[in-house]
Amino acid sequence: MTTQTAMTPAPAPANPVPGGRRLVVVGALATGTAVLFVLTIAVGSYQVPIVDVMRVLFGDAGADPRWTVIVEEVRLPRALTATAVGAALAVAGVQMQTLFRNALADPFSLGVSSGASMGVAAVVVSTGGVAGSFTGDLAGLGRIGVVLAASLGAGCVLALVLLLSRWVRSAVTLLVIGVMIGSAATAVVSVVLVYARPERAQQFVMWGLGSFSATTWPDLAVMLPVIGAGLAAALLTTKRLNALLLGEDYARTMGLNVRRSRDLALLGTSLLAGAATAFCGPVAFLGLAVPHLTRVALGTSDHRVLVPASMLAGAFLALACALLSQPPGMDAVLPLNAITSLFGAPVVITFLVRSRRGLQGVTS
Repeated sequence: MTTQTAMTPAPAPANPVPGGRRLVVVGALATGTAVLFVLTIAVGSYQVPIVDVMRVLFGDAGADPRWTVIVEEVRLPRALTATAVGAALAVAGVQMQTLFRNALADPFSLGVSSGASMGVAAVVVSTGGVAGSFTGDLAGLGRIGVVLAASLGAGCVLALVLLLSRWVRSAVTLLVIGVMIGSAATAVVSVVLVYARPERAQQFVMWGLGSFSATTWPDLAVMLPVIGAGLAAALLTTKRLNALLLGEDYARTMGLNVRRSRDLALLGTSLLAGAATAFCGPVAFLGLAVPHLTRVALGTSDHRVLVPASMLAGAFLALACALLSQPPGMDAVLPLNAITSLFGAPVVITFLVRSRRGLQGVTS
C-alpha cells in the first residue's frame, strides 16, 4: 500500500443513500441496539427469562430472587459497559480518521492504549502478593488502583502528544509521532513484564484481551460521566469535523482555528479511548471498523449524521460481541478481542468489498 493510499480519506459515495433510507438505517440500529441490550442481560451461563429482565429493568423484582441479583449486579453493568464503550470507541475512531484523513487511523493511533498498558504494567511489577489478581493491590485501592494507573499512563501519553502538537503543523506528522510514542510505550511494557512474577504477567495478558464483564456500579459511576462528556463534545464539534474533512488548508480559508480544533479532537478522542481502556482494557476493532461501516451504510460523511449513527453502530456491535463472548449455558468467558476480530473482520471485509464506496476508499 502506498503512502497516498493510507492518507486518502474515503471519498463521497458513487451512489449516495437517500435521506429516507438513512432514517431507516438509524432506526434499525436503534432498535437492534435495544434488542441486543436486553439479550445481553438475558443470555449467559444462566438464562434469565426476558419477562423477568424487563421487570427488573423497570424496577420490579423478578420471579426468582436469583435472577434479580444476576441482572442487577452482573448483567446490567456488563450491558451498560458494552454500550458506552462501543459508542465511545466508534466516535473516537470517526474523529481520528477525519482529523488525520487516514482510513487506517483508530482511537489508539496516538498511543493512548499503549500508555494505559504501561500504567497497568507498572502495577504488575510494583504490587506484591503470591497469588490473586493484581487488580486487588495498588496501595490498597483495589480495582480502582489499576484504573487510576491506566488513566495516568494514558494521560501522560496524551500530554506528551498535545505538547508536541504545539510545534507540529502537519496532522500526518503528528499521527506518525503518536505511533512512535505508542511503540516506545509498548517497548517499555515488554521490558517491565520481564521483572513481573509469571502469574501477574499472565493477569496482565488477560487484561490486554479486553473485557466488558469486570466493571461494577462504582466503576460505572466514574466511566459513564467521562464517556458521556466525550460524546457530548463530539456532537458539539460536528461542524469543525466537517471542515477538517476537506483538509486543514481549506478549513483555514473558512476561518476555522485548525490548531484549536485539532487539540479539541485529540483531547476528546483520548478522553473516550482512555476511559474505555482504563476500565475494559484495549478493545480492538471497534474504533477502526465502525466508522467505515457507518459511512457505507449511510452513504455520507456528514458528521452531523455520522457521529450519532456511529454511536449506535458502535454500541450495537459491542453488545453483539459481549453476547458472543459468553455462550449460553457455558461458564467460560471467551476473550473479547478474539470475538471482535473473528466476528468483525469477515463482516467488515464483506461489507466493504460489496460496496463501491468501500472499494473506492481503499484503492483511491
